[in-house]
Amino acid sequence: MPEHASSPRTVPWFSRPAARSWTCAPAPAGVRDFHAALPGYAPTPLTEVPAVAAELGVGRVFVKDESSRLGLPAFKALGAFWAVHRVLAERAANGRAPSGPLTFVTATDGNHGRALARAARLAGGRAHVFVPEGVHPMAVAAIAGEGAEVTEVAGPYDGAVRRAAEAAAVPGAVLVQDTAWPGYERIPGWIVEGYSTLFAEIDAQLATAGTGPPDLVAVPVGVGSLAQAAITHYRSRVADPAPTLLSVEPEAAPCVLQSLLGGEPVSVTTGETIMAGLNCGTPSDIAWPFLRDGLDAAIVITDAESARAAGDLAALGVSCGPCGAAALAGVRAALTGDGARRRTALGLGPASTLVLLSTEGADANPSPFAGDPGI
Repeated sequence: MPEHASSPRTVPWFSRPAARSWTCAPAPAGVRDFHAALPGYAPTPLTEVPAVAAELGVGRVFVKDESSRLGLPAFKALGAFWAVHRVLAERAANGRAPSGPLTFVTATDGNHGRALARAARLAGGRAHVFVPEGVHPMAVAAIAGEGAEVTEVAGPYDGAVRRAAEAAAVPGAVLVQDTAWPGYERIPGWIVEGYSTLFAEIDAQLATAGTGPPDLVAVPVGVGSLAQAAITHYRSRVADPAPTLLSVEPEAAPCVLQSLLGGEPVSVTTGETIMAGLNCGTPSDIAWPFLRDGLDAAIVITDAESARAAGDLAALGVSCGPCGAAALAGVRAALTGDGARRRTALGLGPASTLVLLSTEGADANPSPFAGDPGI
């Protein structure tokens, strides 16, 4: 049975020990080879932080640092570049190559929109990006700087997604959105496939560091696409014991945790948060079955906890924004206070290896306070 509990600050969490035995099909072969052939490709660092391991009472802690990915300050380029490649390859194979530049349309809290604009430009296309309230003007300017048409939308992320879908329903345009809903699933699935390169890199980097698969991977969550990629990677292989997978959300937008608690997808009313890229109100339709069956635990963090984690990682040489720092903040919230019970639920001991996904650099998508969606 799933366990529902509360942390000392009365923020609920969720755990399901049976998730470690759930299995699924792997991501398709060839994604990493595609990325490796792109100009400027290099694996992003996996940085060990012994001070954090000592603080948490575990063996080793590594941070996957996505502050510079294919020339952009967040992991989102992996999904956007692969999705644009698949869209164009499929159209060419079906004899539907566009007669003129194709317009790629999306909604974003920052990083996905900028990545899609870059991928579109390099492919000879155009981009039209819808941006909700709460995205810093610097992030909006960075999207426009990639040559995209930018439309700012009054209201939250979910409303910007609706506007983008409407704008893409014209000849010569295609929606490349990093969240799915019934009837719109294939392209978001390609974006999730693109993220598989990140986890293949982690496998190789941990082997080089002299350790096996991680005991726990902490994933910042918006709509759940990156978590879906993590679950696909770690639940499609034989490993004993299987890694524990922990999702981390801001208290202003806990759509995945609330869905897990209720046993079905729900939409939540989002609030203001420095974790702009995680400020999403509805789980991705294709991510939900993976989250429901393959995610071990979910926890919610505060802005203050994220800001503290970002500062601590910066002092250790890891550049990250509040979204990226959410992974450390979530693990801290899980393992401190009354964390002894949660530590047991997560299957962690003094020799455990943890991997924290830092999904963006410090300057990727600043919020009005300090601070991608569809993670």
